[in-house]
Amino acid sequence: MNHASGSIPDILFEVRSVTRRFDGLTAVDGVSLSVTHGECVSVIGPNGAGKSTLFNLLTGMDVPDEGEIRLDGEDVTGTSPERLAARGIARTFQHGRVFGNLSVLDNVLIGAHSRLALARPGWPVVGACAEVLRALVRPSALRREEEALRAEAQAIIARFGSRLSPRIDQPAHSLSYANRRRVEIARALALQPRILVLDEPTAGMNESETAEMLELILELKRDGLTILLIEHKLDLVMRLSDHVIVLDNGKKIAAGLPDDVRNDPTVIEAYLGHRHVGARAGQGEKPSEESSEEHNAARTELAATGAQQAA
Repeated sequence: MNHASGSIPDILFEVRSVTRRFDGLTAVDGVSLSVTHGECVSVIGPNGAGKSTLFNLLTGMDVPDEGEIRLDGEDVTGTSPERLAARGIARTFQHGRVFGNLSVLDNVLIGAHSRLALARPGWPVVGACAEVLRALVRPSALRREEEALRAEAQAIIARFGSRLSPRIDQPAHSLSYANRRRVEIARALALQPRILVLDEPTAGMNESETAEMLELILELKRDGLTILLIEHKLDLVMRLSDHVIVLDNGKKIAAGLPDDVRNDPTVIEAYLGHRHVGARAGQGEKPSEESSEEHNAARTELAATGAQQAA
């Protein structure tokens, strides 16, 4: 990200020229970004732009073919998801993932598992045996730790108000789609993350539910949590983001402050899906009335997000 001249950015997370190919398709093509402590950085772009693939690379779900990923200045490229989680990277997914047969509370507690003393990395075989033994014997220190984590999980669930609190003991499969998304975010928060990676957190939510999620994420941001976000609802992106990165066909086509990105002609064209805009002009023809109307509509949509943000 760009910082004022002379300042030293407190970079927490850095991505350097990351590329991922699948056979003949380059899904992520030389993307770089950096996130400083307490920032909310949003990654936007049309469907198929490579956003979720990028997040898979950043969270250890996949390994880049080229490039480097650094956390606190240390190279963590190819580090497994569980080890990244232990270092404070929590993630939600584009398609919500919860344990349907577990209660809301137990789903959230799973997010805190890596914080348990008995779950901390050790020798692979000895550590696993020790974990089983301590789970069977349940020493008093373990019981106290579990009770503290349960109280934390209940407090996290309470942040979602009447959406989750009355359903704390209900199985996750009985919840609405929007509430399952909330459970997934609550589970990520139980890790006490240093970086919260959210992949379309308001997908499937109506306007009022989206507004509630906006307020929650704003509250997390005020608490100082660092957030990486993918979101298609541009008004939400513009209100939350300190910086915005735009991908199209796997490449970073724009980056900067929300106002700058919103008015970038390249971004407007990407959101049109390259339909007509500039195509005829490139052949020496005047753009059609239809393409001009589409271009103006895209500009109006992006501009409207600015008006809502200002309001």
